[in-house]
Amino acid sequence: MHEPTISFSIYEDKEKQLKEILTAVYDALRQKGYNPINQIVGYILSEDPTYITTHNNARSLIRKIDRDELLQAMVRNYLND
Repeated sequence: MHEPTISFSIYEDKEKQLKEILTAVYDALRQKGYNPINQIVGYILSEDPTYITTHNNARSLIRKIDRDELLQAMVRNYLND
């Protein structure tokens, strides 16, 4: 007997990882009293890590994200909603 084939998408896994990291960074910025949207946008535009707090390892987390992939995912999600 064969087990059913399980399909998965690397694209969906990547999107999930991006969302988890971005959510963690957002939460860390909010906890430290920053405006998370402004700080994340500043980071995306400049790639200057000082826009992101080191609280809860947020700065290290956001540096794992490729900015181009993040922007593509954001545009895709914005247009799909």
